[in-house]
Amino acid sequence: MKKGKTAIKSATGKKVGAKKGYNYFFWILPFLILVFLFSYFPLHGWIYAFYDYKPPRSLSDCEFVGLQWFKMLFTNKTQVAQLIQVMKNTFAMSLLGLLTSILPLGFAIFLNEIKCKKFKTFVQTFTTLPNFISWVLVYAVAFALFSSTGMVNSLLENAGIITDPIKFLDSDAHTYLWMLLWNTWKGLGWGAIIYLASIAGIDQELYEAAEIDGAGRFQLMRYITLPALLPTFFIMLMMAVSNFLNNGLDQYFVFQNSFNKTHIQVLDLYVYNIGMTGSSYSLATAISMLKSIISVVLLSVCNVVSKKTRGESII
Repeated sequence: MKKGKTAIKSATGKKVGAKKGYNYFFWILPFLILVFLFSYFPLHGWIYAFYDYKPPRSLSDCEFVGLQWFKMLFTNKTQVAQLIQVMKNTFAMSLLGLLTSILPLGFAIFLNEIKCKKFKTFVQTFTTLPNFISWVLVYAVAFALFSSTGMVNSLLENAGIITDPIKFLDSDAHTYLWMLLWNTWKGLGWGAIIYLASIAGIDQELYEAAEIDGAGRFQLMRYITLPALLPTFFIMLMMAVSNFLNNGLDQYFVFQNSFNKTHIQVLDLYVYNIGMTGSSYSLATAISMLKSIISVVLLSVCNVVSKKTRGESII
């Protein structure tokens, strides 16, 4: 009798578990559909990389060229030279992004130490809001401040410090640094949110015990807060490495001009310029396709490294 009751309870438990599983699946189904529509379904466009596509003709009316565009990337000297410069720009911006990825971590730690709640809320809100400003508006602000007739040059000229306006925007000098500063200003507060959430999950008894032992505020940050945030930091770092070639498009598109195009053109912007303002949709698709494949390889490598070093995989 006991075995029969146990079997019935086990079967009932499995049915309840299966029902909950189906319920959870239907909860996430809309998100799976969105991911499929916007991330996987567009991949059918890779077929354009194997044709000599001439808009507005249909694909069936265009010549099938196989791997011609992929071979061109490595055999055409002009194309190779352009691609090398673009990759230099991409690697430079990505490396600078990785080197400054510690800034949101440090900002979150120091922000957490602010005792005045109103001031803390103000600082967090003030530094997070730029993330929701479009890059078009950011460039509008930059133009109003740093153009040849902008406020900064006007103030310097009126003060007699300069006679000719400084070319902040229409110059190729320090392009990497300017882009890094704008990107840091826009994303610092937003990047700190995930670390603030991790700090909120730290056991407060650790802080109380350390304070009883005489630990100061910097010692609490060094020996409790920072070690607790390092796993999150390493995951974010590995995700950034896997997206090494994905610098984005918006920022560089609005800031590019004929003066700084050589050093501001990263891979995503290069693909856009070739496909939309150039003459070859197929070549742009081929470059984008190779970029996506390399990004997947980098993600796989980071996953292996994470599993070897931390014992946990990121996917």
